[in-house]
Amino acid sequence: MDQRGADHDLRAEAETEFQPILTDDTRYRLGTALRSLYEETCDTQPIPDSQIDLLLRLRHKERDRLRAG
Repeated sequence: MDQRGADHDLRAEAETEFQPILTDDTRYRLGTALRSLYEETCDTQPIPDSQIDLLLRLRHKERDRLRAG
């Protein structure tokens, strides 16, 4: 096995060996903090035109498939 493969195997082993265990309370607190941060930053910003165009194209495709099926 080459050096890169050996390094990858060691990293994969280390990642599975030392994954943190999160309690329910910790997960709840992290989730609450992330939602709060998201709401303060992303939810207050307008949706860019490129994203609106993408959503409209997806909606049109969805409607076309419903009509065909």
